Amino acid sequence: MLQLVYDSMTGNVRRFAQAVALEAGDIDLLDARQQSPQREFLLLTYTFGTGEVPASTRQFLHSHAPLLRGVVASGSFHWGKNFARAADLIAAEHHVPIVAKLNKGGTGADRERVVAWLMEQENGQPRLRPAEPWRNSHGTLD
Repeated sequence: MLQLVYDSMTGNVRRFAQAVALEAGDIDLLDARQQSPQREFLLLTYTFGTGEVPASTRQFLHSHAPLLRGVVASGSFHWGKNFARAADLIAAEHHVPIVAKLNKGGTGADRERVVAWLMEQENGQPRLRPAEPWRNSHGTLD
């Protein structure tokens, strides 16, 4: 199974990654700031500033991008077009799917989506289901 690698500033992404690892079962969970993946991984990170990829995530990807298979990013709906934009930037740069965008710490539905995606990878299913409209499944900007 893929490894989970997270980069977290406030703890939201770390807690989400821990919950996904627990629900997914036998899965390795690594801190991007302290550990290196040994095989393909799903990256969970946050969006920094005005919609940027955190420097720590960029540094991690500089060394480990060939093993990257998907990305999850957090942000705030209040950031409008920059909501979880790190996922957009990483997906475009490394040609991987956006598995989920999280409003802050994410929801149970977000965890289910990520766990389902991980199970699809394990079972050799398609790498990404059709995208769901984010605002329909997570609310509005208000």
